Amino acid sequence: MTPRERYESFEKSLLCGYAALSSETKGRACDAVRCDYRTEYQRDRDKIIHCNSFRRLKHKTQVFLSPTGDHYRTRLTHTLEVGQIARTIARALRLNEDLTEAIAMGHDLGHTPFGHAGERILNELAPSGFHHYEQGLRVVDIIENDGKGLNLTYEVRDGILKHTNQTAETLEGYVVRYADVIAYINHDIDDSVRGGIICEEDIPKAVTDVLGHSKSERITALVTSLIENGISEDNGGSLIRMSDEVDKAYKALHEFMFESVYRNPKCKSEETKAQAMIEQLYKYFVDHIEKMPALYINLAYKYGVDTAVCDYISGMSDSYAVDVFTELFVPAAWKVR
Repeated sequence: MTPRERYESFEKSLLCGYAALSSETKGRACDAVRCDYRTEYQRDRDKIIHCNSFRRLKHKTQVFLSPTGDHYRTRLTHTLEVGQIARTIARALRLNEDLTEAIAMGHDLGHTPFGHAGERILNELAPSGFHHYEQGLRVVDIIENDGKGLNLTYEVRDGILKHTNQTAETLEGYVVRYADVIAYINHDIDDSVRGGIICEEDIPKAVTDVLGHSKSERITALVTSLIENGISEDNGGSLIRMSDEVDKAYKALHEFMFESVYRNPKCKSEETKAQAMIEQLYKYFVDHIEKMPALYINLAYKYGVDTAVCDYISGMSDSYAVDVFTELFVPAAWKVR
């Protein structure tokens, strides 16, 4: 037996009956010779981690635009935190950790520069709308690998597409959806406290009495509730959920963060500028597709100009978007020889 075959056998003996087995994947759009050493989901995780879009996440906004300081989260550190939480849940529930991690590593590849502010303005501008989870699928199917895509398995692609507001076909995808919200609500609190937006004492007592008084306590309480409630059947399908008490506290915490941070003018003071910049870039490239890199020009002829412009802009890091905008619209100093 190859190392891959031994691990596939290990999965069958260890994982629960609800887990997605790598040996039983629905496969890839294009057939590929299987690796002797890695399962299909391990290969997908590696493909994602080594792709350009993954590396660019380190320069994309999570919540605070261009914060001063080394310890604020970026889209990349958020992704890593989601992966850690998701693997913990998957392991405890005896689900497929490798599939869970692959989905987690790829779940935000479609995010724009400047966080959700960038997503909102592209959604307003593009005739067919724009959503980062749908764009994530375009990234792995079409844009990456010089326009050839990553040829990921069906289950990983499904998890990326449905991590926000749909139910994934695998429980591993459902785990990532929970891990995403557990990660962002808690690290956003951490960053907001660091930035002087809120303090721990501002969090409602009804929340802290249930979830605890620190990031570690809250994450532990949320993860523990998911694990202890286990996997249940609902209308013919399987799912995981928190206890009613913990779910109520989580929703109250979420509402607190929207009121205190996500809609806070102090946090969002630069968003209007970022959106105006993206709007100008969008309109410019729609009228000047020849100014985009060759990959996106080819995508424009194949999928339409608006779609290709969204592909190009959404793939930019925050700093690259600023650099392109500066080059196009900010007068350069006159150089006297």
